[in-house]
Amino acid sequence: MKNILVVFTGGTIGSIATDGTINTEGNTSFKLIRLFQQHYENHQQIHFDTIQPLQILSENLAPDAWKILIDAIEAARPDQYDGIIITHGTDTLAYTACALSFYFNAAKVPMLLVSSDYPLEHPQANGLENFICAVEFVLQINKAGVFAPYRNQQQTTQLHQGTRLACSLQLSGDFFSVQGKSYMQFENRQFSLLNPPASQTPTKNILLKADFSERILMIKPYPGLDYSRFNLNDVDAVMHDLYHSGTACASPQWGENYSLVEFIKRCENQGITVYLAPAIKSTDAYQSTQALIEQGAEVIWNMSIEAAYVKLLLAYGNFDDKQEIRDFIVADVAGEHL
Repeated sequence: MKNILVVFTGGTIGSIATDGTINTEGNTSFKLIRLFQQHYENHQQIHFDTIQPLQILSENLAPDAWKILIDAIEAARPDQYDGIIITHGTDTLAYTACALSFYFNAAKVPMLLVSSDYPLEHPQANGLENFICAVEFVLQINKAGVFAPYRNQQQTTQLHQGTRLACSLQLSGDFFSVQGKSYMQFENRQFSLLNPPASQTPTKNILLKADFSERILMIKPYPGLDYSRFNLNDVDAVMHDLYHSGTACASPQWGENYSLVEFIKRCENQGITVYLAPAIKSTDAYQSTQALIEQGAEVIWNMSIEAAYVKLLLAYGNFDDKQEIRDFIVADVAGEHL
C-alpha cells in the first residue's frame, strides 16, 4: 500500500464551467480522485489523504499563498508519505513549482504539481492523465524533488523538473522545460529518461523560512519601455527580464528614459541592485549586454526567469547580508542551473 498526500489548491483542475464562466468549486477537486479510481485498475493499492489549504484560480495567486501552501504541507508531516501531489492552476504553475523546489530542497519524498488545461469534465482535459503520471512516478521512480507532469495536446506526457518548467506558451495551454529539455517522458505507463541531471550535485539542506520578499520589482522588456514611470520607493532589488538573446535596451538613442543603463544608474543611487535573467553564459555577448554588466547589473546566469525571480524573492526574504544573498543566488539549490 502506497500512501499519497493530495493537496488541493483550486485552479482549472478544481473548477467547473457554468454559463460560460470557469471558476473553482469545492467538490470538483475530489472528483479527480473519483475519476482516478474509475480509470485506474489498481487503485486499491493506493491510499490518499487529502487537504485543501487553498481554493483559488492560480492567476489570483500571490507569494503569501505559497506560505499557506508550505505551512499546510509541513503540518501534514510529508515524510510519512510516499509522495505528495499538489493540484494547481496553469497560469502560475511554473512559479509555484520553483517556490516549492527551492523551499523543499532537502525533501525526502517526491512532490508533483498536477494541472489540467480544461475542467475535468471537458473531453479534451489532460488533468486525469497528468494525475496518473504523478501517481505512477511515486510508484515506479519515487525520486525526491519537485516535478510537474504535463501532457500537451497531441503529445506524450512529459515530466518536468520544478525549477526548469517555463510558463505556458502564449495563446496556448502547452508547457515545456526551458531549452525544451524535459526530464522524463511517460508513455504506456512507462518512464524514459530524456535529460539526466547535470554532473554537479545541487547544494542540499539549505534551511529556509517561507518568507518571500515583497520588495522585489520585476520588469519585462518591450520596445518603448519608459523607466521613468517606475517608482522605486520600498524596492530592495529589481529583477529585469531579458529578450531571448540575453539583451535589453542599453542605448539612449531615443531618450535616457528608455535606456536600461540609465535606469541601473538611478537604482545604484538608491542602493538598489538590478538583476538580469535569463541569459546563457558564453565567451561572447552582445554589446548591449556588456554595457549593462559594466554599469553594475548582476546577471543570474543559466536560469529561467521564473526560477531567477522566485529565488530572488527567497534570497531577500531570508538573508540581510549581501554576500549571503549572492551566495544563495549562485548556489545550485534545486537543479535550477542549466
